[in-house]
Amino acid sequence: MNEHEPFMRRALELARQGWGNTHPNPMVGAVIVESGQIVAEGFHACDGGAHAEKAAIAALGRKAKPGATIYVTLEPCSTAGRTGACTDAIKAAGIASVVIGATDPNPAHAGRAFNVLREAGIAVVSGVLERECADLNLIYNHWAVKRNPLLAAKSAVTLDGKIATRAGESKWITGEEARADVMRWRRLFPAIAVGAGTVMKDNPKLTARIAGQEEWSPVRFVFDGLLRSAGEKILPQVYTDAFRERTIVVTTPQGGVGYVRKLRDQGVQVWVLPSPLQRVSFADFRTKCAEEKINGVYFEGGAHLVSELIAMRELDYMFIYRAPVLMADDKAKSGWLGLRGDKLDQTVRLSDVRHAVFGDDQLMRGQVVYPPKLHIDEAVFSLG
Repeated sequence: MNEHEPFMRRALELARQGWGNTHPNPMVGAVIVESGQIVAEGFHACDGGAHAEKAAIAALGRKAKPGATIYVTLEPCSTAGRTGACTDAIKAAGIASVVIGATDPNPAHAGRAFNVLREAGIAVVSGVLERECADLNLIYNHWAVKRNPLLAAKSAVTLDGKIATRAGESKWITGEEARADVMRWRRLFPAIAVGAGTVMKDNPKLTARIAGQEEWSPVRFVFDGLLRSAGEKILPQVYTDAFRERTIVVTTPQGGVGYVRKLRDQGVQVWVLPSPLQRVSFADFRTKCAEEKINGVYFEGGAHLVSELIAMRELDYMFIYRAPVLMADDKAKSGWLGLRGDKLDQTVRLSDVRHAVFGDDQLMRGQVVYPPKLHIDEAVFSLG
């Protein structure tokens, strides 16, 4: 461990206090150190709020002493924007050196602050706990580069990749600790998504429920190309509960005007996206989300929804929770389906993989990497 890491770890702890509240901005934490002691702290609390560096400088309440260092998890902004450049605030505060975790991934800004600060005579050190600092903002990192939302999917599977018994029983494959971690990710992502089958079978709340916090609802997407869920005698709770105005049903023109009107009369939003088939185009969905400034979607749908995302090469990130359970039943329901690669170089892989353990369960998460060509089972998908 080098001398900078303890201070950067504290800055990371502070940054996480903005968990789920800063979109479309990143989470950032900062600490000011004088004579080896932290004298002020700050973090970016919400979109439009003070940036972490400015919050820490405000907490200091005076000019920094000679030799003071500010530690910040992400490269400071160097353009005015809505709140003024943080590099200007750092210079005005009399700070002598800046230690940075991760470089801003935005190509228009990456590395710019380093030059601005050095030209002002301020020492710059970068790359301290870089991997951890970058991972904190996996949604922002994708958005900053591609200007479209990170589409991520969660699956909870057995050792042999099953999500339910042959009779459909799935509660619960993973334990309480793993399920609590899912709630934590729900709280981070601005939107969650499921298919009509999940809504009709399980009638889920699709909210984030974390001990000690109020129940919170992200935007809740329901993919229903034919609006089958709107025809239920008793509507699913995501169409009737206190958060129903945060529910968006994504459908096709084949869904029917009557059902669209029925849902909108409930206060539910409906996106009718063009499609030559009876299923939604994920590319059009991604574009619509970008227009609405929704920068990340957490899919918790069943095997078909997630597998369609993969088959269309639209899934960016995966969270796979694996339980120490073995079904060994070819009739049990698999977590993914529809691909027919004969060789290992035709398979989908994960990169930049992170691991975590929750009780007896394991989490593997990472970026999805596609082979040059996906071999799709046309009996499963009608992708046209």
